[in-house]
Amino acid sequence: MNVLALDLGTSSVRAMVFDDKVRARRGALARRGFDLSIAADDSGTATLDADQYLAALCACLDELAEAGHLDDIGLVAASAQWHSVLPLDGGGRPLGPVVTWLDTRPAPPEGATGPLDPEAFHQRTGAWWHRFYWTVKLPWLRDLGLAPARYTGLVEYILTELLGEAPMSVSQASGTGMLDLAAMDWDPEALEIAGVGTGQVPTLAPLGWHGRLRPEYARRWPQLAGARWSPAVGDGAASNIGSGCVDETRAAVTVGTSAAVRLVQQAPRGATLPPLPHRLWRYRVDDHRVVTGAAYSAGGNLFAWARRELRLPEGAALEETLAGIAPFSGAVADPRLGGDRPPGTAPAGSGELRHIGFGTTATEMFAGLMVGVCTMVLSDLEVLESTVDHRVAVTLGGGAIAASPWWRRAFELSLAPREVAHVDDPEVGCTGAALVALGRADQPTG
Repeated sequence: MNVLALDLGTSSVRAMVFDDKVRARRGALARRGFDLSIAADDSGTATLDADQYLAALCACLDELAEAGHLDDIGLVAASAQWHSVLPLDGGGRPLGPVVTWLDTRPAPPEGATGPLDPEAFHQRTGAWWHRFYWTVKLPWLRDLGLAPARYTGLVEYILTELLGEAPMSVSQASGTGMLDLAAMDWDPEALEIAGVGTGQVPTLAPLGWHGRLRPEYARRWPQLAGARWSPAVGDGAASNIGSGCVDETRAAVTVGTSAAVRLVQQAPRGATLPPLPHRLWRYRVDDHRVVTGAAYSAGGNLFAWARRELRLPEGAALEETLAGIAPFSGAVADPRLGGDRPPGTAPAGSGELRHIGFGTTATEMFAGLMVGVCTMVLSDLEVLESTVDHRVAVTLGGGAIAASPWWRRAFELSLAPREVAHVDDPEVGCTGAALVALGRADQPTG
């Protein structure tokens, strides 16, 4: 049996096929880039068109089908972006675009006060009352005059279109900031703050749930007609699993479009969760594990922006220009061009570049921005280690890390003296989603 794994990311949609040992099938990868709608005026707008996104995914599956790569697919897994929200009308159609994690416009209603006990709320949900989460996003969407009948995430909308029914996984639900992580049910106080009832948010997937394609899509891809579709895993959680960072001995530092540092811990339903430091979030991997960490709006997007705007070359030519620059030796940067991820509240446009002069080169400014991301990651890794009372090993991964050996070395220097490994697989999200769907998240691939 082969496994089809989907990566429903922010900047691209990917679909790839693994064999039963979770080894990628040669050539069985399809990708479509996808552009966020980002306001040029730094207002914080960052949205996606849900139906165009669905079309991009369908194009990937058409490509794999035409090449004969969808034969013998028994299971479909998905790694999907956390935190998105899509307002729907009574017929289940979008009332507007998908509001993504990168959108910094949502704000609490005037006079609203949030949770009665913010610290207890944070411990219970792993989240804060913050523009990033549905507790703020849903009232903000209503204030726009949309009058949604209900709300869903991007992945749930996509899967509902394909399957007819797609309850929300506990992993995706935890990314809304409204899930009680221990009880694995919607948190009553979070629902009250958001101003919604359980009928206005997605149904949660029961343990063991699987879906199947609707008839019209089964006709389009008859090879998938009998395949079971598993609940989606949040992309950060899937990346940890795919990187081999499956317990509290090894943290993952992943740099894709954004960046994050995360640690997975065992946490079955109803178990008492470890105390959560104020600076860190906590979400669900699945019914058996949680993932704790910090994330940043700057990652591969910053790398691409800086290389383009500073008119630097690509690939090996860029590495050659960086070769003579020692990390942490020149320009100092605050890389928060896209604003803060929670619990911070800095808006988009908060980036800074300091300690530059007339002799500073474009390459030195680029290096300063990249090192700024390393510095943020190290600071939160030290907090993350306080939750397990020991120094952890680290695995670096993600497409942006793979694209720049110089940036990888800068991370290694900043994280020393920890053991630092590097995973070359740019598709760790797909790998992790496949492992979770197969019930093999604790097992090595290969």
